[in-house]
Amino acid sequence: MIKLLAKWLLSAAALLFVAYVYDGVAVRSFGAAMIAAFVIGLLNTVVRPILLVLTLPVTVLTLGLFLFVVNALMFWAAASVLDGFQVRGFVAALVGSLLYSVLGLVIESALERLFSKQ
Repeated sequence: MIKLLAKWLLSAAALLFVAYVYDGVAVRSFGAAMIAAFVIGLLNTVVRPILLVLTLPVTVLTLGLFLFVVNALMFWAAASVLDGFQVRGFVAALVGSLLYSVLGLVIESALERLFSKQ
């Protein structure tokens, strides 16, 4: 439970970092970032697997590169649902989702190392 809470808080901080580094993504506050991180996680858990199955032929033809498009669509969908989180177009969603995914990998790796020692 603590690991999940830590991941959620760090993901919200990562979203704020993406908004700070890249102008195509805007987050109003840390609270908005927490809600956006939750919605992105929810979309990635519920909607993304369905999209992966539906787009499997295109993903195979593009050797997996279409997964970047699916990630950008999830990022963009979260921004379209929320008020305090904006993404300025598909290219901004693509770049923002790439940055957010890299930070998510770092967060997940750090949390695995931290919580595996207990």
